[in-house]
Amino acid sequence: MKAYKVELLIVDSENVGEHEIRFSLQNVRYLYPTVKSIQARDIGEWHDDHPLNRGDESYYQELFKPPAHP
Repeated sequence: MKAYKVELLIVDSENVGEHEIRFSLQNVRYLYPTVKSIQARDIGEWHDDHPLNRGDESYYQELFKPPAHP
């Protein structure tokens, strides 16, 4: 299974603010954001105890950390 990290550009022409934008993205189905980038990572098999299912921030950070440069 894969997980995707998506970067969006949203122009706040109505001055609703960060909280309202976050709420809308998570709850409203009529927004039309612009996808600026997308990254995919293999997360193995999905199960109830998967770190992403528990909201494990450290797992997320490790999964999507930038590659090390020599």
